[in-house]
Amino acid sequence: MNQEIDIQDYNVILRQIIAEIKSTRIVIANRINNSMVQMYWNIGRNLSEKGLKEGYGSQVVKKLSADLQYEFPGMSGFSPRNLWEMKRFYEFYCIADEKVQRCVALLPWRHNILIISKIKDIEEAYYYAESSIKMGWTRDVLLNFIKADTYRNSKILPKQHNFNKALPEHLQEQADEILKTTYNLDFLKVTTAIKERELEQRLVEKIKLFLLELGHGFTFIGNQHRLTLNKKEYAVDLLFFHRKLKSLIAIELKIGEFEPEYIGKMNHYLGLLDEQMRMPEENPSIGIILCADRDHVEVEMALRDFNKPIGVAEYQLQLPEKQLKDLISKEFEESSR
Repeated sequence: MNQEIDIQDYNVILRQIIAEIKSTRIVIANRINNSMVQMYWNIGRNLSEKGLKEGYGSQVVKKLSADLQYEFPGMSGFSPRNLWEMKRFYEFYCIADEKVQRCVALLPWRHNILIISKIKDIEEAYYYAESSIKMGWTRDVLLNFIKADTYRNSKILPKQHNFNKALPEHLQEQADEILKTTYNLDFLKVTTAIKERELEQRLVEKIKLFLLELGHGFTFIGNQHRLTLNKKEYAVDLLFFHRKLKSLIAIELKIGEFEPEYIGKMNHYLGLLDEQMRMPEENPSIGIILCADRDHVEVEMALRDFNKPIGVAEYQLQLPEKQLKDLISKEFEESSR
């Protein structure tokens, strides 16, 4: 036992933690996760206020771990490592406002540990915590979004759409919320050249993961959805319905760079969807064009003369930049043959 904390002080720490655990166990039955994280918060605060640090405090925490596991043999989570994580969790968020603290209290513990191990900024941590709750992200999905630097992309890259002029005012903000600047398709594990139809098929095969990436409220209708006009057939790559917006959402996939002609094609599809599929109580259909790359000025110019609500975004396959450029070049070469 380290001499920098005497047995009396240690017993105070131990009794306080035991009292905290006992008072929390009754609540756990009804609100397991929230109460567990709150308990970890309080334990972390206790350890922090006692000034325990790794090094001289290691023996103290090891003994605490052993005594707590002896006192509560049916409960897990009191390993020395996890006790240090509780202290780190408290010290990371103790200066945050109540909104942030309430949010992280709703997250599973392993989500919280992942966030504080990868993120150093509280605002960024709050972004990932809130998104995890809203979108129902698993820990693995959360890790992918952190690796893709989704927070910074959402801050740096502007959203591009014409919703402010193509939708009624009460729908403009909601439509803006469902569109991202960049979509992370890392879960497809693309490592070689891929064509648009194959990309579409892979998304359909992993539709549950794609729905998580799109965000809350999307319901998948189908791929290559057929529309007809004057005996001519058209096909929407991916068709969804958004429950909150009460709108059909058409998504077109483009393996290469954005081209202005894509806007005209999507505008045509939306007109057919509104005429042939949209129910009287539903809002206008919305289009999203996903490209490997886009020029922001070109997109703005292309959007300005169309009256259907259309957004343009990029997707990331998590390939090295050179590989991605080679992939796009190969696709263009093949399509031009």
